[in-house]
Amino acid sequence: MTDSTEFGKGAVRLDQGHVVGDGGIPERFQNPGLPPHVHRLADVDPRAAKRAERQVATLFLLSILATLAFVVAYFAFPVSKLVPVPFIGQASPSHLLLGLTLAASLFFIGAGAVHWAKTLMPDTEVVEQRHPLRSSAEEREAFTETLSAGGDAAQINRRPLIKATLGGALGLFAIPLVLPVIGGLGPLPGNALSTTFWDENHWPKGRRPRLMRDPEMLPIKADEVTIGSVFHVLPEGIDKAEHPLDEKGKAAVLLMRLNPEDLKVKKARDWGYQGIVAYSKICTHVGCPVGLYEQQTHHLLCPCHQSTFDVTQDCKVIFGPAHRPLPQLKINVDDEGYLVAESGFAEAVGPSFWERG
Repeated sequence: MTDSTEFGKGAVRLDQGHVVGDGGIPERFQNPGLPPHVHRLADVDPRAAKRAERQVATLFLLSILATLAFVVAYFAFPVSKLVPVPFIGQASPSHLLLGLTLAASLFFIGAGAVHWAKTLMPDTEVVEQRHPLRSSAEEREAFTETLSAGGDAAQINRRPLIKATLGGALGLFAIPLVLPVIGGLGPLPGNALSTTFWDENHWPKGRRPRLMRDPEMLPIKADEVTIGSVFHVLPEGIDKAEHPLDEKGKAAVLLMRLNPEDLKVKKARDWGYQGIVAYSKICTHVGCPVGLYEQQTHHLLCPCHQSTFDVTQDCKVIFGPAHRPLPQLKINVDDEGYLVAESGFAEAVGPSFWERG
């Protein structure tokens, strides 16, 4: 059944209770209204509300326990140890426990908040009409009152057990976020960068390590190093060290040959051999590997932050954020003509840090 009538400009027809324009497209629908509100058990039964409060508090307490377990796991389990884990392979128990306890801590905070919202917080639907972006002073005051009323309706002040456990859960949850920042980069360097595999304590008295090509681990004779060539070298026997990867990271060296007359610093000439000089490969800025050598200018470049070192001036910093020259390795030749290290580095390799005097 269709009835037509006139509404201002243009003809419309009323089709089964809906206002329809000339094109047959509905222009307005009747407001169906909201379904009747159904009260929850906690809304009408104080005992159910108290039971829900205890359940929420239990979830927050579980979060607290998981956070404390995170702290214990952080200090109690070494990172270096690996164990077989199903579906993962080899993994560190420390990393595994830290991940599980952190996930549990966050999960129980979320579960507690969801259960709190579903059982105790208001669940009535509210319609807010759109208004200008900046509210009037009266509306701002009304919002403040509404916010305060919402806090009262959430029963946060009336439920001290929830307030205390939620505060504890959220407060302790900050520990897993802060603790890795404080100590998650591993132990403090201490004197670890002051000793390398080139040092005398790694070798019998009177025996000096040969310079070995990396990665072939073949010794190098002085006449094999031509002007302009660059060798990445490591100390002899480092592959048999107790922790070879750690030792290689500290002992990596760049070996190159210049015309002796191009070396402007007496130390560089004295610590080298016929224009052959060796410098630590570890940038003194943040420890990136320095590996780019420009033969014409005799400059070494760190690709990470463009720190530039002048080999003719004992690897003095001439550009970039680094503040210290690359440490030089004193070298010579043995009876067979192979290049050897006369001594270890005179100063610590790698980046500067606050522990270093």
